[in-house]
Amino acid sequence: MNQPPEPQYPQGPQYPQGPQYPQSPPPPAYPQQQPPQAPAYPQQQPPQGPTYPQQQPPPPQAPAYPQYPHYQQYQQPPQAQQQPSYPQYQPAPAAPPAPLHAPPAPPTPAPLDDLEYQNAPGTRVHLKAHQRSADATAFGQLALHVPGFLMSLMVVLLLATILEALSGLPYWVPTLLWIASGALVFHRPSEDFFARHLLRLQRPLPHELAALSPVWREVTARAGVDGDRYELWIEDTHHLNAYAAAGHIVGVTRYALENLPKSQLAAVLAHELGHHTGGHAWSGLLGWWYSLPGRIAWQVIRAVTVFVIRFTSFFSYLAAGFVIIFVGLFTLLTITATYGLPLLLLVMPYLTAAVGRRAELRADEHAAVLGFAPMLAQMLHGVMAQEEQEKHAVLVQTGKPFTEPGTLDRLLSTHPDHRTRLHHLQPYLQPPRQ
Repeated sequence: MNQPPEPQYPQGPQYPQGPQYPQSPPPPAYPQQQPPQAPAYPQQQPPQGPTYPQQQPPPPQAPAYPQYPHYQQYQQPPQAQQQPSYPQYQPAPAAPPAPLHAPPAPPTPAPLDDLEYQNAPGTRVHLKAHQRSADATAFGQLALHVPGFLMSLMVVLLLATILEALSGLPYWVPTLLWIASGALVFHRPSEDFFARHLLRLQRPLPHELAALSPVWREVTARAGVDGDRYELWIEDTHHLNAYAAAGHIVGVTRYALENLPKSQLAAVLAHELGHHTGGHAWSGLLGWWYSLPGRIAWQVIRAVTVFVIRFTSFFSYLAAGFVIIFVGLFTLLTITATYGLPLLLLVMPYLTAAVGRRAELRADEHAAVLGFAPMLAQMLHGVMAQEEQEKHAVLVQTGKPFTEPGTLDRLLSTHPDHRTRLHHLQPYLQPPRQ
């Protein structure tokens, strides 16, 4: 048998040289197998990272936001804009915590349209000690009504004497009652009767009062008077007009309330307030009341005289002539006995109208001093434009130009023309000199 292969087998123990294997290049290749496992571990973290902020919104910022509710009126936090889901987590607005200091005063309400409100409700307004006075125009009105008062006194004494002869009542009782009746001008129930039945005014409806009261408060606050002392009334007409009557009546038409801007309406109310503070309203009504018996007697005598002359003229012109001569002699005797006092009644309407025009200019001045001169001028220009349109409409319908009032009509007018009023407003419309 061939034995040589067995001696070669012992050469196999050279294989234990394997302990040198760690020193061979393959062991350093072992750490190269770990890098692919290391990046596999962070691949599981990215999905966990973004889910963390979605499950937990920023809680410290959400409750801190309602602590300052006054910032919501001016600027919205940028976080609320970046996170649309934030309002879902916002609770219902609760009462803010009690501040350490007093809260700021509420802002002044915005104007209704073009009127700048300087005196908001709740602000303190300085009130004058005298709510109304009497200027030279008011005293002039009273002086002009003296002849009418004397004529009325004669009529009342005549009627009281006749009543005394019929019933035995002393004549001085009705006379004193008539003189004392002038105090009814300032009696509120009497003013209501006067406003309803003589001026045909109505109480404003709730929505009309809500629109008129803020404007009236601004006007009276600028004038420094108590606006609650006056009563606001409405006239149901489609004309631009306003009233200042008795002691506390201020009325405007529904057309002025619904069509005039608030600034021009305030100018109109300031004009009427000028009649009250200047004493024009109460002095005019007082003179009208005390001259009423004399005017009534004059109208009765005039109507009876015209009737008698026309009645006698149907039968004979001679009889009518005798009646005219008798009336003339009676008038002459009356004028002589009263020292020409009845003649003043003929010129009294012209003098009263002149004083009335002066009172209107005084009221315009009162409104201009309060700062309503530009608004009043705009209103007058608007009225002039409307009158021109009405004149053109008359010309189109009738083919004849509008007839302007004559000289006597202008002298009997209690209001000056619009151009005269605009002329007197010019000093208040010019800018102040520097």
